[in-house]
Amino acid sequence: MMSNIATILVAVSAPLVGQWLNYHDPAIPRTRDGKPNLLAPVPRASDGKPDLSGVWQVEPTPADEMARLFGDVRVFRVLGDDVFTFSKYFLNVLADFKPEDSPLRPEVAERFRQLTANRGRESPAANCLPPGLPSDDAGPLPFKIVQTSKLIVIMYESFGGHRQIYLDGRKPPADPQPLWLGYSTGRWDGDTLAVDSVGFNDKSWLDAFGHPHSEDLHIVERFRRRDFGHLDVELTINDPKMYTQPFTIKFNELLVPDSDVGEYFCAENEKDRVHIPGK
Repeated sequence: MMSNIATILVAVSAPLVGQWLNYHDPAIPRTRDGKPNLLAPVPRASDGKPDLSGVWQVEPTPADEMARLFGDVRVFRVLGDDVFTFSKYFLNVLADFKPEDSPLRPEVAERFRQLTANRGRESPAANCLPPGLPSDDAGPLPFKIVQTSKLIVIMYESFGGHRQIYLDGRKPPADPQPLWLGYSTGRWDGDTLAVDSVGFNDKSWLDAFGHPHSEDLHIVERFRRRDFGHLDVELTINDPKMYTQPFTIKFNELLVPDSDVGEYFCAENEKDRVHIPGK
């Protein structure tokens, strides 16, 4: 498994945070010394709902927990890619399960074990394909939320992807054309945004280790802005074809103030695949 982490890091670029360095957003509350006050109250949109707008990046899993789960990953640090800036769920969406308690169906688990030897060659990211969900939410690259009363757009730096979350009461398509990021509809449950996503293709992985999903994947995300600088995310995965039960992961996003998402075009000057065995 440790060798797989090295392959994973080859396919992950350094976050391009810190754009527009000379621009200080006047909407950001600040302390007396001019620094962003990330503990300020939650901002509100014109309709009174919490305003989730901003550039967000996942809060890293503590180093001691990463070491406990994955061993001494320090040896795989590379310039711009530090595994200790990752969420454990980006690497392994089943990180909270003991191996004997894994909800992966036995026949799927066997295929997953067979994949291990070829994981580097078959990784969507290593082949310049989108990582999908929940990797885009829990991954190390930032994303930007743009919120209106009827539509929320999430712009992922990763592979230049984007999602549209419709808040206008529409239902998902009855016979959807499968998409990498699915079809998302949302509603407000008090101050929490609940997002239902269906209509995925089966080409992406749930995490960097390669846990699969089918086209029946159903993801429910719950976003709650705790204060100005912290966004709590609860994400439930339900895929009866692949897993014996739904399971939920929880992680936090941190605001990246006075910044923006950068460009990420995987095929531009791409030099990773030649270093992956079998490519």
